[in-house]
Amino acid sequence: MKSLLQQVASRCIGESRGIGKRIIGSAILVLLGALGAATAVAQVGSPVRLIVPFATGGPTDIGARVIAPYLTELMKRAVIVENKPGATGVIGTELVARAAPDGATILFGTSSSMGSSPAIMPNLPYNVIKDFIAVGVVATTDNVLVVHPSIPVGNVREFIAYAKANPHKIAYGTSGTGSTYHLGSELFAAQTGILLTHVPYKGAGPAAQDVVAGHIQMMMDALNSAAPNVKAGKVKALGIASSKRNPELPDVPTLAEQGVTGCEFSQWIAFFLPTNTPRAIVDKLNADLNRVLTNPEVKDKLAKIGLHAAPGRPEELDALLRADLARWTKVAREASIKIE
Repeated sequence: MKSLLQQVASRCIGESRGIGKRIIGSAILVLLGALGAATAVAQVGSPVRLIVPFATGGPTDIGARVIAPYLTELMKRAVIVENKPGATGVIGTELVARAAPDGATILFGTSSSMGSSPAIMPNLPYNVIKDFIAVGVVATTDNVLVVHPSIPVGNVREFIAYAKANPHKIAYGTSGTGSTYHLGSELFAAQTGILLTHVPYKGAGPAAQDVVAGHIQMMMDALNSAAPNVKAGKVKALGIASSKRNPELPDVPTLAEQGVTGCEFSQWIAFFLPTNTPRAIVDKLNADLNRVLTNPEVKDKLAKIGLHAAPGRPEELDALLRADLARWTKVAREASIKIE
């Protein structure tokens, strides 16, 4: 387009005389400059894809949709949330791993899809360390050990004694084999020397519903999901799997307070980019993300769905990911958990 207009400009300038020549030529050159600026704006303002490797409606999806409009405003580029569910997050995650490293495709990874699933799935079509660059944690939530009210215990010590007296008779639910819920429960069992029976579900929601219904007896659930049922008396909260108590359930002690150490873990969601993305792009996205996460409106909206905004540096997320991989790989190996 620009080349054609340049030809027209040259012809008009050549065929025009005097002041008319200067006016026509100048006008067309101004038009060329405007078109060039418009093209540059269009390139800068091209959409950014925020890939959520899970279905709509869950905390990860909702969290992405909370922050996307604020990122759009800050980046001056439309940030579009795209759900790419399937194969416990593998489909959407692989899509980002194979995307161009230009900052236009972001992965909304989770502690399960990036930290625990790879520990039991050796044949993944990507490597979460080699094929991705950590950008920053978006939010975290604690986990809480809950049981059905019919279980005659009031704290973790009593639960451990009850479980030891009833080996394999306590069934616990998870969002699926290899999820953080699964490996976290196995870690708790290993730390306490109890024998439980795993019942995998297609999501944390159905598992939590079956604890309420009494079809299973226990779950290591995300606190944001469990809190309403705890407050309603539908389940009993025995301990927080964190280093400190959670203000949402301030009367529930941590596992460590009750003698179970080394079982602190959280759920997290975070931004990742494809490997080979230039550092300048990584740092700019991290800075933009942190500005969004320190916005009081965003913090409040995330808090309402049980997520704690957690701005930080790429190096912190990278260290968190590596620590989770090492921990869950050890747990999976010791519990003989593996998916081919």
